[in-house]
Amino acid sequence: MIFTVPNLVSALRILATPVFLWLLIGADRPAAAGWVLVAIGASDWVDGYLARRLDQVSELGKMLDPVADRLAIAAAVIGGWIAGVIPWWVSLLLITREVLLAVLTAYLAWRRRARIEVRYWGKVATWAVYGGTASFYIYAGTGWAFFHWWAWIYTVPALLLYYFVALQYLGDARMILGQEDAPVSSG
Repeated sequence: MIFTVPNLVSALRILATPVFLWLLIGADRPAAAGWVLVAIGASDWVDGYLARRLDQVSELGKMLDPVADRLAIAAAVIGGWIAGVIPWWVSLLLITREVLLAVLTAYLAWRRRARIEVRYWGKVATWAVYGGTASFYIYAGTGWAFFHWWAWIYTVPALLLYYFVALQYLGDARMILGQEDAPVSSG
């Protein structure tokens, strides 16, 4: 299935990423960019919920959802680093994890035509990254101390969980690569 409601939501999330970047760089409105990031993060939950609820889980959706997440988070982290909105070391840790998993994912797709299934805690960690990075943006645009604290309350556990899940994904990859005939995914 290609034309499903969840796939449409994922496509809209992908299309919202340039809007986020324009608000940050083109319009110099970091708080507005942060709110767009909140919407992208919230819709991440919506597309998965709708896929299960409407029985519209698809191979395309299983590919689109993580792509939408990776694009939005990469844009948020790199944009935040350049704009000075997110502390450099937070950006560095997030980008390092994203690059490592992107390389691993590409290698598995090339070597075994397989992909790693998204884990529940991976979704939780991604949600926390959205919350933390969006809060840094909103704080930068408004100066409201609440968002500064909220950013750290989300970001520190998000980083820990993000790397914990990355280790789980590495274990998944080792299992796939260690199999004689790895299951082939059509996605």
